[in-house]
Amino acid sequence: MSEFKLHCFAMSGNSYKVALFLALAEMDWTPVFVDYFGGETHQEQWRQEVNEQGEVPVLEHKGARFSQSALILDYLAEATGKFGPENVREEQEIWRWMLFDNHKFTSYYATLRFLYGIKKTGETAVTQFLRERAIAAYRIVDDHLRQTPFLVAARPTIADLSLAGYVYMPEDTGLPQEEFLHIAKWKDRIRDLPGWRHPYDLMPGPTSL
Repeated sequence: MSEFKLHCFAMSGNSYKVALFLALAEMDWTPVFVDYFGGETHQEQWRQEVNEQGEVPVLEHKGARFSQSALILDYLAEATGKFGPENVREEQEIWRWMLFDNHKFTSYYATLRFLYGIKKTGETAVTQFLRERAIAAYRIVDDHLRQTPFLVAARPTIADLSLAGYVYMPEDTGLPQEEFLHIAKWKDRIRDLPGWRHPYDLMPGPTSL
């Protein structure tokens, strides 16, 4: 039996953040497919047995369950001694970027991807708003990465894995990716890490609706 069990599905960028950690850290883990689009997370039994918040990822380890990707990444860094901070200041910076990710970088982009790239809504006032906000967040990250190879240090940390959740997803969002040269180089640096795999290769489930 694997040490870690991750409830996830291939199209979930938030799940990928955790799956990528487990892969790069060479952990012994098993993915458990969650039929999110089939409504599994809305079922009362699933919420009682897996996560009352009705979301993935959910990590199981040593009899405990953890949800919310940032918390899981923090737990894994502490439990394994990998991709974590080396001092208090780094810890603060990691959390600063993970909070920015959850509020801005991932949140706008992930919703835009779902509507425009997966549901194929076409351009609407909502997708236009989301794209504008996503571009603003991408510009902040791109400018920061102009100065450093990774977000917090000269090495990758869980801050990088958090922001990497959706950047390898292939769906068209209308985002001008060619403008973000430093993000592109950062993505290449993460992709070059031993153990990296694309989200659709790393987690189970369909890759389109």
